[in-house]
Amino acid sequence: MTIYDEIGGKDGVAAAVDVFYGHVLADDLLAPYFASTDMRRQKAHLRAFLTSAVGGPEVYAGRSMAAAHAGRRISPEAFDRVVDHLVETLTELDVAPDTIGVIGSRLAPLRAEIVTA
Repeated sequence: MTIYDEIGGKDGVAAAVDVFYGHVLADDLLAPYFASTDMRRQKAHLRAFLTSAVGGPEVYAGRSMAAAHAGRRISPEAFDRVVDHLVETLTELDVAPDTIGVIGSRLAPLRAEIVTA
């Protein structure tokens, strides 16, 4: 069983993305990063990325993390806050702590590509 299956497959990923962006957009530090973002498109990209990252059937064909975040001046604090919201989201959705840790370990290396400020 993959993490994708463990978190509920397509429906689980979709729920996680919706809850996650609810938290992110309510965060005064993070909301400005998304002020001019097409959130429907953004959510679709994150669903594809997460599906691929956790062993689902979709292949992420979007831009690299460095290219997608270039010029956005993402601060270390903002990156950490996003991680906090992801952990909070997965916890709310009853994802096992060990699984959250594995997901985190797969995403943590992206910090170097995303943080530019």
